[in-house]
Amino acid sequence: MAVDSDWRRAAVRRSHWSARALALACAGAVADGAPLAGYFHWSLLDNFEWAHGYTKRFGLVHVDRETQRRIPKDSAQYYRAAAVANAIPDDAIAS
Repeated sequence: MAVDSDWRRAAVRRSHWSARALALACAGAVADGAPLAGYFHWSLLDNFEWAHGYTKRFGLVHVDRETQRRIPKDSAQYYRAAAVANAIPDDAIAS
């Protein structure tokens, strides 16, 4: 889906999709009576995945492999805002 040179544009698209999917899944679980108390994101940093090596990037923070510079992705800002508000923003749920 994403190529490394265009990671930010693809991350925005992926971030919105995953935020919406997460919001809908959480809302459905709560509606079904699940005692949902929190959410843990898979990985803070882009890292080595045993099944995919370094080709997939799941972290909230992009890691430049050449310089080791860490750059927060838009999804990191989204999750920060959700944590501060203690709520999932309405635009994540809207289609």
